Formats: sequence, structure tokens, C-alpha cells
Amino acid sequence: MCGIFFQLTLSAAQFEKDKRIYEFLKRRGPNSSRELSFPAVDLSYHCSFSAHVLHMRGLLTLQPFQDDAGNVLMWNGEVFGGISVMPEENDTTVICQKLSSCKNSLEVLALLSAIQGPWAFVFYQKAEDYLWFGRDLFGRRSLLWKYDAEISVFTLTSVAAGISALGQSDWKEVPAVGVFKVDVKAAAQSGSVSFELFPWARNVINPSLSEMMVNSVPSGCNFEINRAGLSITSPVCPLNMSIPEKKVEVNPSSQVSGGNLEEFLISKEKTEVVNRLIGVLSEAVRRRVHSLPFVAKDNLPLSSGQASIAILFSGGIDSMILAVLADKHVPVHQPIDLLNVAFKLKEPKKQPEKKLKKQRNKSNNSETVQVSSLSSSPFDVPDRITGKAGLKELQDLNPERQWNFVEINITREELQQMRQERICHLVHPLDTVLDDSIGCAVWFAARGKGVITEEEEQKPFTSSAKVILTGIGADEQLAGYSRHRVRFSMSGHEGLIQELAMELARISSRNLGRDDRVIGDHGKEARFPYLDEEVVNYLNSLPVWEKADLSLPRGVGEKLLLRLSAKQLGLGQSAVLPKRAMQFGSRIAKMEDGHEKASDKCTRLLYD
Repeated sequence: MCGIFFQLTLSAAQFEKDKRIYEFLKRRGPNSSRELSFPAVDLSYHCSFSAHVLHMRGLLTLQPFQDDAGNVLMWNGEVFGGISVMPEENDTTVICQKLSSCKNSLEVLALLSAIQGPWAFVFYQKAEDYLWFGRDLFGRRSLLWKYDAEISVFTLTSVAAGISALGQSDWKEVPAVGVFKVDVKAAAQSGSVSFELFPWARNVINPSLSEMMVNSVPSGCNFEINRAGLSITSPVCPLNMSIPEKKVEVNPSSQVSGGNLEEFLISKEKTEVVNRLIGVLSEAVRRRVHSLPFVAKDNLPLSSGQASIAILFSGGIDSMILAVLADKHVPVHQPIDLLNVAFKLKEPKKQPEKKLKKQRNKSNNSETVQVSSLSSSPFDVPDRITGKAGLKELQDLNPERQWNFVEINITREELQQMRQERICHLVHPLDTVLDDSIGCAVWFAARGKGVITEEEEQKPFTSSAKVILTGIGADEQLAGYSRHRVRFSMSGHEGLIQELAMELARISSRNLGRDDRVIGDHGKEARFPYLDEEVVNYLNSLPVWEKADLSLPRGVGEKLLLRLSAKQLGLGQSAVLPKRAMQFGSRIAKMEDGHEKASDKCTRLLYD
């Protein structure tokens, strides 16, 4: 992974680079930094490249990477399949060699469509004076753009600076709708930048594509879908749109529960579907935890007690399954860090013992406990409680593994400080209350700084892992959100399918660029096993009723296929925990104005 920065200057104007952006980029890539720039022969334009590398595989390869022909590549990605990259090779070198050998646009598109894994890239093709750039289908790596018309400067970067309370910002996310090409020489002659778009094949006939681009293209720039009609082939198959012949009625009082979830696995056909999902998901995790340099982000060797893999961990089904599968592929002598974040609750008022007893009797599991009244610690938020229960399940499954359950406790004062100093810039250009809550929670969790308990004693601990597995993508594909139940109750399977199709289509703009910027700020790399191309392919191939049954109660029907997989893997109570959003499970949402809507613009993301 790396932080990449590119500028195309079409004038002789002098301008000062934003030092904050440089610092953010450097934190993303702490292992090497390098800059490269050159003017055109006729001095009609100037190109500047800056890259900051987080070393993940093969030999450390400096970026920007320039080959003998003068082509320049900045590659922020990981190749997990589709093209051959040997364990001792660095994917930047391999990708640059292959791009440089492409004779035309069609070959460039064929190469990029073959790659399995996350990517954002900038490639300068010297012979033709073409600039190529873009993000993968799901937008798993951040890339932002803007154009300063006054000084004729076009900029691409992994991360930018946020908006001050007094100022404005022109930064936008490069939409993950395809690959872009700029004829640099033509731009220099016209004095303006035009983008030629090669859309993902799924978007070629999408009537909203042009509208999306109009809203995304930097002010002062133009775009057109390439006239040859070329597209980049999607690495995943279309979503199965099948609808069951018989209408299913919602039955919230169904007798199906966590206690008899195994009854579904009596069916041979259902068991085969479950085992196939476990197989592709296990392989996705394996690809993401193998071939790692056993060094920390500061390039010092990891000791035997330090982990190279961490998981954003709530004890919910998504993170529990990732932990169980990681356990199968990470050598047993290496620890795995479980990162569990909690925001400090207000001190609970003391209540009469009779009332407390009544509440305890009313609560049969940790999900329904009234945390505000029964907590022994102001950090015993719901995700902390389920996280500790999940830790116990993992310890029972593999007592030989050292599971580092990292309790990351955040006060209001620290939240406010770090939001102003760092997080507001990383979340930008997203700006809603939800972006603030999720961005802050993920930033603190990924930092991995907290305490672990050893022999009943809490000790300070900071995770050494450079790779962080996150469960994003499970809810979007397996109907895990409450809005899926609402849509199902209103429009049945047809409406649910439409909702799921929309979820994957917008995941790049709603989540993944932001999460990449936030996690990358710690010199760590986010990896998303549920969005592995083979996992998405398999889930897309299944009819919706195989993945979820929203006629069943909450905690069972949503993500039913994943819950059955959890049972098959030996998990217990965590297999039937209802979905709980991170902002509520960590209690960050309780720290702010309770009357805010998630979609409201968040003034806290403005910096002073």
C-alpha cells in the first residue's frame, strides 16, 4: 500500500504544496518516500509524482516506479489473484512491466480487469503522453481529484486536507466507475483537462452513469465516455435476480432461533452451499494473511509475541468468522490482535437494588443487558461485552493461540482532539454525521493503542500488525441492515434484490475510500475478505433466499447463510447476535447530539 500524489501543471504559475497533505501521505507509507518530476520538451506542461510506500510483499520497491522507457507508475494496491505475482516479487514491478508492454487501450483494460484485489493507480505512458488512473470496481483504495482553474493545475491524491470553518474545498472522490485516460499533450494545447472514461462493463448502459460523472468531475474539467465504446470487464458476475415462485410471509414469531439453527444443516443441499461459502471465504482470508514481511511498520523485526494480523473486532458474526478463518491460516505461534474500541459512557446513576435485580432477571443474554445501568466500567459498551464473549469462544476453539484482545478506550477529550488534528482531514471529502461516527471509531480502532489483560492484570498495549481485516461487505451482500427488512416487508424479494444491488454499487462512495484513508493513516493496510472477487462471485450467483430469510426473526434471518457458516465452524452465541452498527455498539453516537440524523452534514468535521 502507499500514499500517491500527482499534479499536472498546464501553466508556468508557481504554487506552494500543502504540507499537511504530504504529512498524511507519509504516514500512509512510512517505509519509503520519493518524488519525481519532469517538464514537457516544449515546456507546455509539467508532471509531478510523489509516492510513500508501506512495504507489504517482495523486495521494497521505491515509488514512483519509472522504467527504462520513461513510463511512471504509482500503484496503491494488492494483487491477490488474476495475474501471476510470485511471493518474492513486488506487484508494483510486475504491474508496471505489464502496463508498459500494452500496445493499445484494449490491452490496458484487459490487464486491469484481470486483477483480483484492491487498487488505485496513476500511470504515465510516456510514448503517447497519456495519463491513466482509476480505482477498482469496489473502490477499496482511496483516490481524490480536483482542478484549480486559476493556475491550471490538476491533482490526484490518496488523501487531502479537510475544510476549515471559513473555507471551501474542491476535493472529490474519483468515482469507481471505470478507468480514466487523459491526453496530456492535448490538455496542454487546449489549456484544460478532459477525461476519457472506460467504464466497467456493468455501467455501459447505466443511464445514471453520466449523471454520476457530472456530479463527480472536478469543476473546470470535461469528460466523455470513450468513442470506441470500450469498457473494462467486471471481475464479478451479475447479481442473481431470481424471485421465488411462492410468496414468503414475514413471521417474526417463528420458532427458529439460535438454539435450533443447526436444523437447517440437516439438508444436504444447504450444507453444500454453506461449505462452499466457507471455502471461498477461507481462501480470501488466506490470501490476505500470507506472504507478509514479518516486520512492523517501522521496519524493525517483529518479536515472537507480536502480531502481523489484526481484526476490527466487535464479537459479532462478521468479525468472529474472520477470526476463526484467520486462525486456520496464521501460524499458531503468532498472536492475532482483536481490536475492540469503546467510547466512554456517562457515569451511570446508582439505582435501587430491587430495580437492578428486575433488570437482570429480564435479561437473558448480553444483547439485552441495559449497559448504562449494569456496567462495572464506563467503557463496558455493547461491543465490549460481545467482544469479550467472542474472545471466550475463540479461546475455546483454539486455546493454543495467543488472542490479544485490545481494549481501546476513548474519552470525549481525546476524540475531540484527534478529530480536529487528523480525522476530519481523512474523512474529507465525505461530510455526514455517519461519516464522522464511523471514521472516528475506525481510526481509533485501527490505531490499536489500548490495554490487554494478562493474568488478571491490565497492561498497556499497541498492536504491531500492519494488516487489518475488516468485515465490511457482509451486510451489504447478505441483507444485514435493518433497511433490508423494511424493504423486504414492503416490496418482498424483488425489492430486497434491488436494495442489495444498490448496496454494492454504492459501497465505494459510502464506505471504502473513507475507511482506506482512515486506516492507512496509521501506516496499516485495510483488507476486506468479504469483498474478495471470488466471494462476491459466489454470493452473486446464489438466489437471494439462499443468503437471507427475512421472514425469520432478527438475529436469525438476516445473513442466514453466514450464521449457518458460523455454526458449521463451531461458533456458538455469536452466530445469532443481531446486527449492531459500529457507531451504536462502540457508543460513539451517544457522545454527540442525539437529535442528529446520520445523513446530516457534520459541522464537527470542520477544522478551526
